[in-house]
Amino acid sequence: MFIYVVKTGDSLFSVATKYQVNIDSIRITNGLKTQNLVPGQDLLIPTNVYIVQPGDSLYTIGQMALVPVETIRVINGLHSDVLTIGMRLYLPPRVKYETENFSYLTPSTPARDKDLIQRFAFINSYYGVFEYHILNDGSLSTLNDKNLSSLIRQNQVAPIAVITNLTDTGFSVELARRIISDPNLRQRAVNNIYNLVKNKNYAGANIDFEGLEEQDRDNYTTFIRLVREQLKPEGYTTSVALPAKTSDSIPWMKGYDYRGIGAVSDFVFLMAYDWHHLGSLPGPVAPIEEVKQTIQYAKNAMGGKKVILGVPRYGYDWTMASNGTVISARAISVASAVETAMRHQVPIQYSIQYQQPHFEYWEAGNRHVVWFEDARARAQKLQAVVDYGLLGIGAWKLGLEFPQSAYLISEFLSKRHVI
Repeated sequence: MFIYVVKTGDSLFSVATKYQVNIDSIRITNGLKTQNLVPGQDLLIPTNVYIVQPGDSLYTIGQMALVPVETIRVINGLHSDVLTIGMRLYLPPRVKYETENFSYLTPSTPARDKDLIQRFAFINSYYGVFEYHILNDGSLSTLNDKNLSSLIRQNQVAPIAVITNLTDTGFSVELARRIISDPNLRQRAVNNIYNLVKNKNYAGANIDFEGLEEQDRDNYTTFIRLVREQLKPEGYTTSVALPAKTSDSIPWMKGYDYRGIGAVSDFVFLMAYDWHHLGSLPGPVAPIEEVKQTIQYAKNAMGGKKVILGVPRYGYDWTMASNGTVISARAISVASAVETAMRHQVPIQYSIQYQQPHFEYWEAGNRHVVWFEDARARAQKLQAVVDYGLLGIGAWKLGLEFPQSAYLISEFLSKRHVI
């Protein structure tokens, strides 16, 4: 398999012909609904043979195939770097790194739940069922997850109950603070989480309290410790969704003690995305250098084997005013971003600095700016999981379509079964 970036004048037929690959296999692998392509769009080409094209070098082929040049040279018995057009090069499979991967999903209809659970079970060790939120008295909200944990277990994935501080107006720091700072409410919440996990056949709990401040830091770590002390004796896991940070000096991130939380949890889901978001100016959602800095900080604090790297299955579409300010913004899936570029027939650019794709288009008199994740961007993050020796990769969230992602994950990683 290799990644091909569409050039001006390419068609699905010409790409398939160039590399002697079945056109339907390219369409299915990339989730293509039309024959339209746009320059800059990336395609996974499902073949282990690369046919040399004009302008190719071992270096460019290695970059496309995500395989070291020396490996290609040795496996093909090459004694020089001179290539001839039409030469067929074997692309050996990567040595796969064993991981525990975690994807969030939101219960929907029984048919859709079954489809998502079955479709992505081959790459996931855990499914985080989103979400139960904590209430003012330490009780938990209800969730229509009937039979969901059993269905997940039948597919050899561990079902995890996600516990949040969400309210009708978003994540509430006041609600979280009320629970974690009061010993009685805190213990009641811990007991209710334990009862939920046990009674609904979950394999553990994932705590996702967002927006915490410095004054909440120690109480939150204590809360996580108490949850784990209640769950661990019966074999349940305790994990924590953590916002991405690169140091402990960032004022709005001081509510999260990476070192402390790492010590009292089984693993963390590092939310390494939203450097730009609905409330910001346009920009990369998950820029690679910032992601790597976050990984390094987390690894230093708790060790790589406690860290699941969370990555996005989405991007943002910002509507801009003529003076450069943002009128509005919306989240879009990776598939929707590509379909938008196709519909408007605009080229997709790729930032080498950020390892993120982006494009612009006009609609109803307004300029739109779109940044998102694609196969090239995802490959960089999968390589980071391997290079930093992390526990695994995770995603927000299934249901946001990114057809190439599962194929790429299976190229880099092998799933470790935890149940």
